[in-house]
Amino acid sequence: MPRFLDLPDRPPKPRSVGLTHVIDVGLSAESAAGLTRTAGQYIDLVRLGWGSAYVTEDLQDKLDRYRAAGIPVMLGGTLTELAWLRGRIPELRAWLEELGIGHVEVSSGTVQMPEQEKVDLIRSFADGFTVFGEVGEKDPAALLAPYRWVSMIKSALEAGASHVICEGRATGDAGLYRPDGEARTGLIDEIVHEVDQARLIFEAPQKHQQIWFIEQYGAQVNLGNILPQDVISLESLRLGLRADTLPLFHGRDG
Repeated sequence: MPRFLDLPDRPPKPRSVGLTHVIDVGLSAESAAGLTRTAGQYIDLVRLGWGSAYVTEDLQDKLDRYRAAGIPVMLGGTLTELAWLRGRIPELRAWLEELGIGHVEVSSGTVQMPEQEKVDLIRSFADGFTVFGEVGEKDPAALLAPYRWVSMIKSALEAGASHVICEGRATGDAGLYRPDGEARTGLIDEIVHEVDQARLIFEAPQKHQQIWFIEQYGAQVNLGNILPQDVISLESLRLGLRADTLPLFHGRDG
């Protein structure tokens, strides 16, 4: 990167803040390699969306491409939910170990998993994996009270989760957001007031959602469900290199 502009500080990898969590929705190994060449230094974690890893034929090749770029990978939480529902958690764990994946997501946005069983599942994985809990519903019509979000986030962290992902779906129209994609600002304020922001990853797949979080919480806010083609765009927003955030970081007057 050139050095003639004064830009907001961005910590080098491995970062503890300002995380960019990317969702791979079915990239080929070659496309994954291209992504890492173009934007690898801005990606902190890749999630292979939903249960897509289960039907990806060049999965190991793709994992090798991400691993070579120093980017951790985890499978989608939906796969963990299905494995739990079918009593196949030991098999899932064995597969993760076979693949060399050290990160795992534990969610309950699709399957009705009792809260204590989710906590126990996080705790069981935390002895050998870096666990990312997820809180929030994927159903746009489902409304979880803010105090329940806070309680579930704290329970996940106490059980051993490294971070908690706040649900927004890949479409950005549930969980943290209203069906029209607008942020539930009261909910988000309550979460941030009660939980260390550095332990939270806010799913924000839409550009206007990314802008809103950067305006509210700064360049170092942790954002997730970022599409591969939007990684450079997001990093530009974090640095004030797009019109949307340039005034925020650099002002309007020379």
